[in-house]
Amino acid sequence: MAVCDLCGKRTHFGNTVSHAGNRSRRARRPNLQKVKARQGGRRVRLTVCTRCIKSGKVTKIG
Repeated sequence: MAVCDLCGKRTHFGNTVSHAGNRSRRARRPNLQKVKARQGGRRVRLTVCTRCIKSGKVTKIG
């Protein structure tokens, strides 16, 4: 299971409920991206959610 390296966001599981009340399992997955970033003065490859990228918690290098 993939996890954001910064905030720990991961897949959540629940049910999809139809109009008739039938339940089936579903997964809500975060939008994770593999990014080359600078962390502690080093160049590191991280798996980060897009919310962390947009908020500036990670410094992308390219």
